[in-house]
Amino acid sequence: MNKSSFKHVVGAVLHKFGESCTMRGTLGAFMRCCLILLVRADQWRLKDSSSCELNRKQTDLNSFLWTIKRDPPSYFYGTIHVPYTRVWDFIPENSKQAFQESNIVYFELDLTDPYTISALTSCQLLPQGENLQDVLPRDIYRRLKRHLEYVKLMMPSWMTPDQRGKGLYADYLFNAIAGNWERKRPVWVMLMVNSLTEPDIKTRGVPVLDLYLAQEAERMRKRTGAVEKVEEQCHPLNGLNFSQLS
Repeated sequence: MNKSSFKHVVGAVLHKFGESCTMRGTLGAFMRCCLILLVRADQWRLKDSSSCELNRKQTDLNSFLWTIKRDPPSYFYGTIHVPYTRVWDFIPENSKQAFQESNIVYFELDLTDPYTISALTSCQLLPQGENLQDVLPRDIYRRLKRHLEYVKLMMPSWMTPDQRGKGLYADYLFNAIAGNWERKRPVWVMLMVNSLTEPDIKTRGVPVLDLYLAQEAERMRKRTGAVEKVEEQCHPLNGLNFSQLS
């Protein structure tokens, strides 16, 4: 990605402060990196961050929240794609307040739009008439198939009582994650396999932080939008060759 691009600048700014995105797999950074969240508030301004006090509260530090000084002000916030329950208690109050008092929120993608989910699913597929066994080396394909059979066998033991109580069962969850895997492009299968671990399965059913914020924005009747199109994420990934996936 070009260094002058919008998202590269965000990553550079966050990295400068010693924070890095959570990645899963070689290409996890693309889909599980710092989400761009732009928030515009009409009647609220954050305290000027230039006044560095020695005894500032911990809740005011490392917030990932940046002020864009304009009238009304806008805010720039970075998240990672993890279940929101893992991080919500550690998000400083200034970030939560900015979100609460804002009227318009822009996300990386609009994950509440059915078209977004449909387009993400479609872009993962190989061209019509092709299957994964046609493009993967035979030994790798066989290892992959055995691994998925193992995951399917183990998944019932990975599920939590709370998940079962909510009607989330292993067969349904496996099909939701790995269904139609033989038609997917290798890069998407790689990302899929990286998410089929016991810790990840145990948190299924809990929205990731960016989806939770999108759901909250919708519930609060805020105006929402997206800074990217599905194609802008899918096409670069689909253009990678095998040497770039290793």
